[in-house]
Amino acid sequence: MKTIVTMPGDGIGKTVLPEALKVLTAVGFEAEYVHADIGWEFWCKEGNALPQRTIDLLEKHKVGLFGAITSKPKDAAARELDASLQGKGYTYFSPIVGLRQHFNLDICIRPCKSFKGNPLNFIRRRNDGFDEPDVDVVIFRQNTEGLYSGVEWTNPPKAVRDAFETHPKMKSFKDTAGEDLAISTRIVTRGACKRIIREAFEYAKKFGYTNVTVCEKPNVLRETSGMMLNEAKIISKEYPGIELWDTNIDAQMMWLTKNPEIYGVIVSENMFGDIISDGFAGLVGGLGFACSANIGKEVAIFEPTHGSAPKYQKLNPSIVNPVAMILSACMMLEHLGENAKAEKIRNAVAGVIEEGNVKTYDMMKLKGGPDVFSKGASTTQQMTNEIINKIA
Repeated sequence: MKTIVTMPGDGIGKTVLPEALKVLTAVGFEAEYVHADIGWEFWCKEGNALPQRTIDLLEKHKVGLFGAITSKPKDAAARELDASLQGKGYTYFSPIVGLRQHFNLDICIRPCKSFKGNPLNFIRRRNDGFDEPDVDVVIFRQNTEGLYSGVEWTNPPKAVRDAFETHPKMKSFKDTAGEDLAISTRIVTRGACKRIIREAFEYAKKFGYTNVTVCEKPNVLRETSGMMLNEAKIISKEYPGIELWDTNIDAQMMWLTKNPEIYGVIVSENMFGDIISDGFAGLVGGLGFACSANIGKEVAIFEPTHGSAPKYQKLNPSIVNPVAMILSACMMLEHLGENAKAEKIRNAVAGVIEEGNVKTYDMMKLKGGPDVFSKGASTTQQMTNEIINKIA
C-alpha cells in the first residue's frame, strides 16, 4: 500500500485537503496518509515553516499532497515570530519554495482545461454574437530557478556589488547608496532548460498536442530567456510533428483572451510560468479549478495553486471550492499509474459542473461570506459529495 504525506498547511488548505481524501477513498484508491507539519503556525512558534521532520517524511515516502500556504513579507513575518525567537536571526522563507529547491522539484505542471457548463468559463465576443472557446492548455513552469531562486540582497555585500559593477549597465546605479539598493537575480541553467523543455515536448507527444510555446522575453532578457529559447530550438528538431512557437510574456497576456484555444503546451521560467498559468486559470474558472504538480526525479508534491485565504477558514459551513485540490489529487493518481481512477474523478467533476445543480460561491460570482448560502451557493462538502455521487 502506498503512503502519501499529507500537508494541509494554512487557511483553507486545512479545509480542502480532507475533501480530496474523501474522493480518493470513494474512487477506491487505497493508501496510508501520514500528516506532516508545514506552514505559518510552525514559523511563528519554531522559526521554521518547513520543519526537518516534514522533509524526512517526504524523503522516505516520496509523494505528498499539499493544501495551501500563508506567506508574508519579511518584516511582517518577523513581527509574528514568537517573542522567545525574536532577534535570533530567523528569516522566513516560503516552505513550498523550500520544498521545490530541497527536492529539486524542477518540473511544475499546471493544466488549465475548461469544463463544459462552468459559468466562469471565458466567453468571447464575435461579430455575430458570442462564443466560448475550448481551452486546453498545459503550462510547464521551471520550478527551481529564475527569479524564485532566492539569490537576492538589500544593501549587497561589497564583493557582490563589485562583481555586479563589472557589468557596464551598472553605471546607472553607481551613485545609489547600498542601503537604497536591492538586487534580485534571475538564474537560468542550461541543464534545467533542457530538462523542462524536453518534458514539455514529451508531454505534448504523449497527449497529442500539436504545439509547444516558449513564453519568455528574449528581446530584453537576452541571456536567460535567450538560453531557454535556443535550447528549445535545438530540442524541437527531435519532435518533427510538434510545432515550436515562441511568445513574449507581455504579448502572451494580451493574446490570452484573443485566441486561447490555439495553444497546447507552454513552457516558461519560474516567474513567467507563474504569471501565465494564473492567466490561463482565469479563463477556465479561476484558482478554484487550478491544479498543479511539482515533479522531481525522486519526490513529487501535488497542490492547488490557490492561496490559503485565511478569512474563509473559520466559516462554518465552509464556502470554498474543493475542485482544484481534487484535481491535484487526480494528478497524483496519474503519477502513481492510477490513470483509470484519475479519469473517473475528472469525469465526475465534469458531470457535476455540466449539470450545474451544485455551485460553490465562486461559480456563482458571489462575494465570499456566510450569506452566500442564502443566495443558492453550495458548501464545500456538498460539492465534494456531489462529485463522489457521480463516480461510477
